[in-house]
Amino acid sequence: MAVRYLIYFQYCGTNYSGVMKTPSDQLMTGVQNYLEDALQKLRPINKVNISISSRTDSGVHAFCNSAHFDLERKEGKSPFSEELLVNALNFHLKPEPISILKAFRVSDIFHARHHARSRTYTYRLVTGCNHHSHLPVFERNLCWPVSRRPLNMDTMQEAARMLLGTHDFSTFRSLNSETPFKSPLKTLLQANLTPGLSLTMQQDHHRHLEFWELTFRSQSFLYKQVRRMTGALVAVGQGKLMPRHIAELLEVQDSRAFPRNFIAPPNGLFLKNVEYDEKDLQMQENIIQ
Repeated sequence: MAVRYLIYFQYCGTNYSGVMKTPSDQLMTGVQNYLEDALQKLRPINKVNISISSRTDSGVHAFCNSAHFDLERKEGKSPFSEELLVNALNFHLKPEPISILKAFRVSDIFHARHHARSRTYTYRLVTGCNHHSHLPVFERNLCWPVSRRPLNMDTMQEAARMLLGTHDFSTFRSLNSETPFKSPLKTLLQANLTPGLSLTMQQDHHRHLEFWELTFRSQSFLYKQVRRMTGALVAVGQGKLMPRHIAELLEVQDSRAFPRNFIAPPNGLFLKNVEYDEKDLQMQENIIQ
């Protein structure tokens, strides 16, 4: 019988078209393509189709994304244990910058996207330079160098608090084919700015750089909502906008009202976590151990 698994995985998104599957003839492919190829190398009976919990675009990274799939082995072969599945998939994913973190057997009604309680995104900013060429080599494509001068963190925090709660976030979403079918009403549970750390060891000639992290948590987000919120908050920190302008952008409820040059680039954005209720991660009693 087919067994449903939930996996947590991470990736550096620089060289992918995004996390979602793309046609095989496309120059840049999706992370999902590599995950499904690795699963097929386990020689299951069924064709494995992965359901990704959280979509990320080209250049966006994930400390932890999640997905579910059904896997059926040949008659007489036991289902993969979680540990064996993780090790086998990571073996077949080499040398891609994609790694399986954990795996769980879950109920056959579990859905990685629909059952997610919240998603947390972190955007990494750096001050002390304003061009990626001035960053340590290992930080390039992993943060946004926003300014040589410090940002006004107090006004950014004030502006971030205006985004908390339930709002119509129409101004903070980009238009795409799914826009007319998705409600712009979202509840932002967290929006805060904290000091960050370099992902690599700092050397003396880079000690002038300061890293910061903007963190947002909600059950779900609109298309490019996080990048637009980040860009607007950075503009506040640079003095280009006032905190009250964030409230005004919310009130206008029009995507076209968002200043085009304020959207943050994709390379500093990380999906940090996807959360589920503990009960949703427990297997049904009728699943054979």
